[in-house]
Amino acid sequence: MSILPIRIIGDPILHSRADEVDCFDSSLVDLVHDMRETMLSAPGVGLAGPQVGVNARVFVWHYRGGSPSDDRFVGDVDLHEDGVGRVGVVINPELLIRPIEVRAPDAGTESEGCLSLPGAKYPLVRSDHAVLAGFDEHGHTLRVEAWGWLARIFQHEDDHLDGTLYVDRLDEPWHGESTELIAAKGWGVPGKSWTPQG
Repeated sequence: MSILPIRIIGDPILHSRADEVDCFDSSLVDLVHDMRETMLSAPGVGLAGPQVGVNARVFVWHYRGGSPSDDRFVGDVDLHEDGVGRVGVVINPELLIRPIEVRAPDAGTESEGCLSLPGAKYPLVRSDHAVLAGFDEHGHTLRVEAWGWLARIFQHEDDHLDGTLYVDRLDEPWHGESTELIAAKGWGVPGKSWTPQG
């Protein structure tokens, strides 16, 4: 198994819709293992197929709980804040979310990053509840209900499968700031990647 290079914004695979997975075989199991290893080495809380150059509707996630954005849910829902958290994969996901509020984001609790824009963080309003359905790497159906930060992770990774990066959704002034950063880093063009050290 191996740690995979992560594509940086501008690579064409990050900006188009990924294909459905139609073959649940050992190569898919290997891909999921490598994606998990890559995500944890980065470190990150989610990673989608296109981010590692694979045109497939698959993403992995890992979240331990404890995000400031989850404080309002503690005691009301099971966030798995026991240090173990939730780890998973979904193939061919379908994501249902509550309507997203129209308001300014809270930079203290709603800033997110992306392994395809390493080191950058910007605030973005997301739905606080999501229901994820799909399949695991063995073809078994799954359904996960998520609140708070885990719901945000699901929305972020599902966007990747449709060719949308979170910076595409930013309002000003953050959209302008992200555009300047991308230009300053020399990103936004094909062929850029980075590899976590593990």
